[in-house]
Parts: sequence; structure tokens; C-alpha cells
Amino acid sequence: MTRTAEWKIRLYLFEEDGTTKARVDLDTGTTVLTGHGVARCRPDDTDVPEIGDELAASRAVQDLGRRLMIAAYGDIETLRGAHLPPTADAPGSIG
Repeated sequence: MTRTAEWKIRLYLFEEDGTTKARVDLDTGTTVLTGHGVARCRPDDTDVPEIGDELAASRAVQDLGRRLMIAAYGDIETLRGAHLPPTADAPGSIG
């Protein structure tokens, strides 16, 4: 079976008072999943907005990946009617 799909990802960054928040939305065409991330600048650190953006965005993408994996495992369980054990190579695995 050959198949092509296009999923759209949008990343939003918000900064206020030394805190950067990120939200990443994944739209598969049938489902929208959202990941969130936060980065805080310590008072004694030099404020470099790009670093806050990178940290918050990476955390949002990690959160999205975890949510996507949970959704996939849920779909597999629905199809198989079985509970899947965690896998050692998947960070944040569920069981």
C-alpha cells in the first residue's frame, strides 16, 4: 500500500516577564493535538529571548510527541483489544 499524507504543525511563542510559553498544534486533518512548553529566565541570567524560545519550543514539541504516542497506543489498543507494555526505547512510554 502506498500512501501520502500531509500534517500541518503551527508553533506559537509568547513571552512575558522572563517566561516564554510555547504551544504547538498538530492538525492531521481528522485530529488536532496540542503540546505545551515553558521556559523561565532566572533573575541572575542574561535575558536572551532566543534561548527561551528554543527551550519552550523544544518542550512543547516533546509534549506533543508524548501525546501523539499516547494517541497511537490508544488506537492500537482499540484495534487489538489488548494492553501494550511500555517499550524501553520510547521516552515517556506508557504501559
